Amino acid sequence: MRLTINVDCTPEEARAFLGLPDLTPVNDMMVEETRKRLEANMEALEPEALMKNWMSLGGMMTEQFSNLMGTAAAAAMKDAPKNPTKK
Repeated sequence: MRLTINVDCTPEEARAFLGLPDLTPVNDMMVEETRKRLEANMEALEPEALMKNWMSLGGMMTEQFSNLMGTAAAAAMKDAPKNPTKK
């Protein structure tokens, strides 16, 4: 036997029926705090500020990549045969 029950209720009514807490005030607080932080940091999203941050990281990344390649090349040279045969 199969039984189907359709319940027509709002999310608030379902939450209350199941005994779940209403987190609307917490959600509203989180949205408001996020909005405040975004507004406070909007200047960091300007193109000039973004480029300044990216360019300062670019130099460090280039240096780290160069060091990585140098270390890899040194390790490869250490493992290479001393007198390779010429053909």
